[in-house]
Amino acid sequence: MKQKKIIFFAILVFILGLSFFVAKYSYVLKKDIQTLSKINSIELAEAKNIEIIIDDSLEIIIGTYLGNFQNNYYGNLAPSSLDVIWKLYLGFGETVVGNQKLVWYGAGWTGQALIVREKNKKYLIHGAFDHHLRKINAENGDVIWKTKFDDVIKGTGTIWENKNAENRDLLILQGSRMGIDKNMNSKIVKSFKAVSYESGNILWEMNSEHTDCWSRDVDASSLIINDTAYITLENGMFTKFNPDNSKAKQKDSINQPEIFSQLQLYTKDDKKKHGKNLVDEASPCLLNGHIYIASGSGHLLGYNLKTQQIDWDLNIGSDIDGSPVVTSDSCLIVTIENQYIEGNGGVFKINPSLKPEKSVIWFFPTQNKTYATWNGGVIGSATVNDSYINDSTIQMATFIGIDGYLYVVAHSEITENKVAGPDGKSVFCLPKLIFKAYVGASISTPIFVERKIIAAGYGGISIFEHDTNYVFTLLDFKPGVFESTPVVDNKKIYISSRDGYLYCFGEVEKKIENLKVDKPKDTAPSSENMNYHIVAGTYQTIDRAEIWNQTLINQGFESRIIQHEKSYYNIVYSAKTYNEALNKLIEIKESGTTQVWILMLK
Repeated sequence: MKQKKIIFFAILVFILGLSFFVAKYSYVLKKDIQTLSKINSIELAEAKNIEIIIDDSLEIIIGTYLGNFQNNYYGNLAPSSLDVIWKLYLGFGETVVGNQKLVWYGAGWTGQALIVREKNKKYLIHGAFDHHLRKINAENGDVIWKTKFDDVIKGTGTIWENKNAENRDLLILQGSRMGIDKNMNSKIVKSFKAVSYESGNILWEMNSEHTDCWSRDVDASSLIINDTAYITLENGMFTKFNPDNSKAKQKDSINQPEIFSQLQLYTKDDKKKHGKNLVDEASPCLLNGHIYIASGSGHLLGYNLKTQQIDWDLNIGSDIDGSPVVTSDSCLIVTIENQYIEGNGGVFKINPSLKPEKSVIWFFPTQNKTYATWNGGVIGSATVNDSYINDSTIQMATFIGIDGYLYVVAHSEITENKVAGPDGKSVFCLPKLIFKAYVGASISTPIFVERKIIAAGYGGISIFEHDTNYVFTLLDFKPGVFESTPVVDNKKIYISSRDGYLYCFGEVEKKIENLKVDKPKDTAPSSENMNYHIVAGTYQTIDRAEIWNQTLINQGFESRIIQHEKSYYNIVYSAKTYNEALNKLIEIKESGTTQVWILMLK
């Protein structure tokens, strides 16, 4: 009897201990995407290498554009090399620009992959130009599901956990271009959708209505606070809505989300200056009770969450495509295109706690050089190192101009120099320049991860790293054509190219083999055997490659087809050096006749 009592009490202690363990870790599992924006920079720097893996857990690692709702976290550990671990062919899709039907390959601006950990595996959520949103195994590139949209997908989604759902699921809120069969006068344009993370099924679709703006696309990412979402639609409407699919209702034959309110982000004066180019492409950010919105009509706007009205307005004048980024000193870094202004485009640091006319801390102008349809300034966003530093580290911001330069500035240090602002008249302070390197024209956003910068553009992708003296070194470079934003996780870089592929770059262990040292005298060095090809199309069947090849010939190109691995490439030019290929690439792109990129082959 005594022995039975001992066994009983032992079992009871075990059950109580197990209950405590489950209770403890069930709390861990409740964290959501908002957590990242609440962790300060020191906590992030100390905790970035810690990862608790529980078999039944579901964790959003990168759940929106630029990592969180302050746009200032870009991954944990960056690699030092750009070895190709795997690549996934995304293909191509048709889209309409003006009156032309074009074919776009791969994925482009902003096009950042999202990352989710499910049990002990990680997955990417990624939209592409072939009209599909995919869930992809981050380890090997296998596609779990793909969901068809109505047009090419340019922007980055936002992942939200619907805690009101009976069965736990994540919703992916993803925009696209207007629709291949739609026009500005169409009654319904379903360019914003909610997709189930588990199944890939579409749960609701939002109609982007016709306004004074010439676009009904959706490029921006949503900002979600608890169960309320906010997004800037390209039609110029700042939209507050309920992302919960159980609250969606049938309207105009589609299941549409509950919309709480919409605010127009442009004025009559903006229409006079910009015409119909009132397009809002940037993703909003959250700071001190306000949502800050960079508007294509030339304004940086502050939406007050208490009053639900815009009560802060800095009129810059130029189109603003980049998303504002929050710094650790509660300021905003904002990029400016050179359009509708007399001066230069560039980058502002702004303190929104001050009155708009007194809010500019500094302005850094870039050169007004033309590339493709852009006349200078910065199209992508800036990023900061604030989430990775301690008290002794210099706070830096990095960005790439259309002028082809990667810039790194100390965003909390001002020099004695003064510069003219975008209007060509106002005078502002200039920040301290830490580093500058020519990387080629770009609309991509470079990202800071600890001491490293991953910078991509029309010339290729680079990894830079600085030492304790803030001297930057190029660690690796790989040629290519990139518009999308890279993202980093555990020494892997995920980024899509305009060549049709999604790449996973990282460090591959080199195998040492016993090779014969003697080399025939007539064998040229390996670098001389390298060819740089200008590619205008990639296909998985020879029939489709031949059809496109004839089209290119009709356009005046000396096009030919080569097969590499399992793909067929339409080659319109070949060069022996990278610089020669890059110059030809720029020449073709500026002509606007077709989309091209560089393929490097031995």
